[in-house]
Amino acid sequence: MEGVAVIKDILHYLQQHQSDILADLKTLVQSDSPTPDKYLVDQCGRVLTDLFSQRLGLNPEVISQTETGDHLRFTFGEGKKQLLIIGHFDTVWEEGRLSFRIDGNKVYGPGTIDMKGGLIQTIWALKACKELGIIPPKKIVVLCNGDHEGIASYTSRPYIEKEARRSEAVLVPEAAQGETGALKTERKGVLRYTITINGIAAHSGNNHQDGVSANVEMAKQILYLNEFTDYQAGTTVNIGVTQGGEGINVVPEYAEMKVDVRVKTMQEAQRMDQLIQNLAPINEHTTLQVHGGIVRPTMEKTQQTEHLFQLAKEAAAEIGMSLTQASVGGGSDGSFTAALGVPTLDGLGAAGEGPHAEHEHILMDQLPVRAALLARILTKL
Repeated sequence: MEGVAVIKDILHYLQQHQSDILADLKTLVQSDSPTPDKYLVDQCGRVLTDLFSQRLGLNPEVISQTETGDHLRFTFGEGKKQLLIIGHFDTVWEEGRLSFRIDGNKVYGPGTIDMKGGLIQTIWALKACKELGIIPPKKIVVLCNGDHEGIASYTSRPYIEKEARRSEAVLVPEAAQGETGALKTERKGVLRYTITINGIAAHSGNNHQDGVSANVEMAKQILYLNEFTDYQAGTTVNIGVTQGGEGINVVPEYAEMKVDVRVKTMQEAQRMDQLIQNLAPINEHTTLQVHGGIVRPTMEKTQQTEHLFQLAKEAAAEIGMSLTQASVGGGSDGSFTAALGVPTLDGLGAAGEGPHAEHEHILMDQLPVRAALLARILTKL
């Protein structure tokens, strides 16, 4: 009964402070942080720093960056052994695109579910432990990065991996799987490419026959690549951005497309990477250049992952919460840590729907519940 009493105390404390948790979430969400805008991401980082300072008395080690948002490393508690919590505070939303609003039990806004809600839950999970004197036996490092969305954490990855190697386990408060609140124990790997095509320009009226259209070649390559989508195998190929040509009356000399590939295994990742890296022109009078590769490894479920999930499931059961697990296609920095062989549990963040969609939202009443679950997991590890 001791464990049940601990988590019930934590949950009661957090439910009493639900309005404060919501206020902190509003503060963070209203600080727009689109990944490409370093100024805004750093501004949001300062807001996040203020919340850690106000609620926990913690100040970060700032890992300065020149091109992306700075990263923040917070340390909570003491101990020779370490646990790592990782999360990002940048979002896919440009400044002013969405606004914070509440409709019944749903809280809408840019980054509410991906993943500012998870960061706020982390702050309050640690605050509950501190205020109730239930301090986890290990040092907890919270590493917050500002370069996740769209650019796959390319500057923060070395720091994430460095801290993971020091840690016994990694917890990721990324969004839960939908409103069910399922944790994520498997994730697909991510490959990304920019493919450029060069043809021959010509006047579309006078000398059309002398031109070689880069756009036509691109269209054929799109159809070719699209055939490698295999839902049964879990492989998807998405040509997400295309552009080509300079004028309506010019046979286009240049075209470019950006390709996103998701796979379930690293073996499939290697196969798809080799296939795309070796793309050949369909029209011999065009040339292709391929830039990119594997940007996130797969998070494949292991016995270590299952052990962490069972621990979380036991913690959830202490408050009558039924917890399930899911395999998903979205990318996470947890894939980096899992690939190192460090036990990693993902999806511990907010429950809701719509990451990267205009209806992005979380369930308000689950904020204290999910924070309590994270706090209890920390005390059990």
